[in-house]
Amino acid sequence: MARRGAMRELVASAGRHRGTVNFPVSKRADHGGDHVSENVFRVLLGLILCSGVGISVHFRSKADRETGERIARSADGTAMATTIRIAGLLLWLSPLAYLVHPRWMAWSSIGLPVWVRWLGVGLGVTCTVLIYWLFSSIGTGITATSATRQAHTLTTRGPYRWVRHPLYTVGSTFFVSFGMMADSWFIAALGILAFVLMAVRTPAEEANLIAKFGDEYRRYMERTGRYLPRLWK
Repeated sequence: MARRGAMRELVASAGRHRGTVNFPVSKRADHGGDHVSENVFRVLLGLILCSGVGISVHFRSKADRETGERIARSADGTAMATTIRIAGLLLWLSPLAYLVHPRWMAWSSIGLPVWVRWLGVGLGVTCTVLIYWLFSSIGTGITATSATRQAHTLTTRGPYRWVRHPLYTVGSTFFVSFGMMADSWFIAALGILAFVLMAVRTPAEEANLIAKFGDEYRRYMERTGRYLPRLWK
């Protein structure tokens, strides 16, 4: 009888403490799952970033080699060139900081749902494909400034058939996708800032294109959108 009483007391005690025994195990499992998910997003962000940068460097270097002309950033003016350099440095360092050590960017986390972060992955992959398409379409006409090359020809194929400056739209969206993947409002905001800077520079760029191509470019402007396809004529 004493043995049975002891057994009943042991079972009752296990029942009372069952929640506290299982809770730490559950927490460790969740923490491990979060760690694995974070590493997955880091790997995917790194692959997408390297792909986009690789495409850009390849086509820009090819354009410089084939034309024998390298246009300096100073063509945009000192103030704009300096602003673009500073913003560009922040733009590249932020996702790199996340890749090296996510906690360095944890202060900008907003707790995005996992499905939103996966949406960022899809958006980044789409942007990578579009980056290749637009670079392969514009060829030697690509420059890092608002100035045009001496042997510049007007590109109206590929995405340039509908949009005059698709690189600004796609490039800024590319970095917004990194903000979504990394769960960082700061990286996404830098992508938007990059678009704003390019938008400020666009009138000077289009003035240069009008000066070079004249009415041909004016007619091109009438049938295309500046950053997105025109929905109406």
